[in-house]
Amino acid sequence: MKIIETLKNVWKITELKDRIILTLGLLLVYRFGAQVVLPGIDASKLGGLAEGTEGGILGLLVAFTGGAFANASVFALGIMPYISASIVVQLMGIAIPYLQKLQKEGESGRKKINQITRWLTIAICLVQAPGYLASLTTLGVPPDAFLLGQGGLFYFSSVIILVTGCIFAMWLGEKITDKGIGNGISLLIMVGIIATLPQSFIQNALSRLSGAGSGGFMLILIELVIWFAIILASVMLVMAVRKIAVQYARRTATGGFEKNVFGSRQFLPLKLNASGVMPIIFAQAIMFVPSLIGGTDMLKDTGAGSWLQTEFSDMFGLTYNIVFGLLIIIFTYFYTAITVPTNKMADDLKRSGGFIPGIRPGTETAEYLDKIMSQITLPGSIFLALIAVFPAIIVKIVDVQAGWALFFGGTSLLIMVGVAIDTMQQINSYLLNKHYDGLMKTGKNRKAIA
Repeated sequence: MKIIETLKNVWKITELKDRIILTLGLLLVYRFGAQVVLPGIDASKLGGLAEGTEGGILGLLVAFTGGAFANASVFALGIMPYISASIVVQLMGIAIPYLQKLQKEGESGRKKINQITRWLTIAICLVQAPGYLASLTTLGVPPDAFLLGQGGLFYFSSVIILVTGCIFAMWLGEKITDKGIGNGISLLIMVGIIATLPQSFIQNALSRLSGAGSGGFMLILIELVIWFAIILASVMLVMAVRKIAVQYARRTATGGFEKNVFGSRQFLPLKLNASGVMPIIFAQAIMFVPSLIGGTDMLKDTGAGSWLQTEFSDMFGLTYNIVFGLLIIIFTYFYTAITVPTNKMADDLKRSGGFIPGIRPGTETAEYLDKIMSQITLPGSIFLALIAVFPAIIVKIVDVQAGWALFFGGTSLLIMVGVAIDTMQQINSYLLNKHYDGLMKTGKNRKAIA
């Protein structure tokens, strides 16, 4: 089989093999750390914490941290503070001239931005860590689980450990990116999500098989078919592009001699979903707000406050998902506008001697690209919103358990699909460069470079 031959070829390339082994080793370290409970907490009494974080927004946090959030682990904060810091720095780059200058300075500017992001990550951890520790009793950890009490010593040591755990996870991600395969930070999130998948599936399957009226084996098969279909739809969303024909009046190709190619035509790919999962993350952050407002002293005893708390605490409810979907569409337009530099794309085309047939280089090209992006962003944003709210739909259709439903769409599935595709593309590039027959059925072999 071709897939077996491809796997054999992967291990023939020494550099690629070493990178994969290093990546798997560092991911194993991360998964091991997710099981190490904070000092001073009795691990045998954390069952209530696992039950208290099963559904809703907390269920997402458990999924993103690979269960570390529900284990009161040293990695309980996961890598999310770093993601939050990266988003904040990216958004601040729009308004702060200093960050805009750094973005244009190349590698040196990127290093300074990374340093700013790291310091901001520590600041976010110092805010989140005490909040997490204070919420443990509310989430189901009994007082007698704290072996040394909940005094100042426990808080001080635990905050230091949680911050260190997040920084160590960030370091692991950067090492995977530099010396491993794939994007390290994304891989840590994906591995955390996948870690909770088997347990969620088994729990749902056991509930189906436990008694009459639960659907049995046939409904499990139907769920798997729907799951594979939504994975296919997610792959289509991640891979879909609109190709804009670009023509080069004159191009120089190196190879020991110069060759002029007139009328060479290529394509400029514009992604249907250029914003990735960021609109969903932004929207989920906003969806915390209504329930918090409803719980304030001014509104908590009123009908409006009760309605806000009820409707916006149920992530599978109708009102929640309608607002959630609309926010995703809005944020998709917003994030695409700030991350797809159509003016820069037009300038780069002009400098390289390229042009879009029928469109003048410069301002008209930028306006044309902006118009195309606006047109393809609408179906892309609607498709993204549908995938994001599909867990709620599948719960209503076949009544799957909340933990298993999270894998039928939303951030979890899109991250898994996007990271898997990105990692496979990097592996494929090694195979194409060093062992051509690894991916192609025909063609001449390129000698593997060890």
